[in-house]
Amino acid sequence: MAAWTWRFEKADGAEVQPAVQPEEFTTQGDAESWIGEHWKALQEGGADQVRLFEDAAEIYGPMSLHAEA
Repeated sequence: MAAWTWRFEKADGAEVQPAVQPEEFTTQGDAESWIGEHWKALQEGGADQVRLFEDAAEIYGPMSLHAEA
């Protein structure tokens, strides 16, 4: 079974530790629901963007955690 995980980054792509510790998700939908619930705390904790992975394959990213102006 695939594991869906998030990578948390600064704007320059440097990895940072998340303010809210995620779990490993079994579906893309669960991972996306989690980020929808926690994006603000993650942003306030120092993450600027995220990338979604299925096992070792990057699915998409970077996705900004900042609201567009």
